[in-house]
Amino acid sequence: ALAREKPGQLNYASAGVGSFQHLASSLFKLQSGLDIVHIPFKGGGPAMMDVIAGNTQIAIGSLIQTLPHIRSGRLKPLGVGSAKRVAALPDLPTISEAGVPGYEATNWWGIVAPAGTPRPVIERLHRELSVILASAETKKRFETEGGEAAQMSPEEFGRFIASETVKWAKVVKEAGIKPE
Repeated sequence: ALAREKPGQLNYASAGVGSFQHLASSLFKLQSGLDIVHIPFKGGGPAMMDVIAGNTQIAIGSLIQTLPHIRSGRLKPLGVGSAKRVAALPDLPTISEAGVPGYEATNWWGIVAPAGTPRPVIERLHRELSVILASAETKKRFETEGGEAAQMSPEEFGRFIASETVKWAKVVKEAGIKPE
């Protein structure tokens, strides 16, 4: 509400131009129609510290980065960027539920191998990683840190990467983001 009352007067922090925080915030701006100003920092830590200090009004960050500050009361969460609520903060709505329909931006990590890696090696790595990701210990650790392990086949992961590339290329173009 405050951002609508004061267009162009509220700032959002990011880990720098082209960072996940910058792209996710740009998507938020595009979908919400809000006029908020980008303040790039040299890393996510300094960006988050500036929000905690009250110098910058908002930031989009990963749960692993923000959860300790949310739990301590130094940050107030407004929504999660995932398509569904997260186990670490079950009462926190998604950004889509909170008023920006269709918004989804999740910070993800994946394991890749060099092109040309023999198929049997890929299959073995996938099997071993699937066992690790399915373990109770790993699931608990992910949940504690605010994450979730998404198990995909190598082919599914390849399609996911391709779809993410298209999605974020569109955001970069529509938001007019230029490399620095």
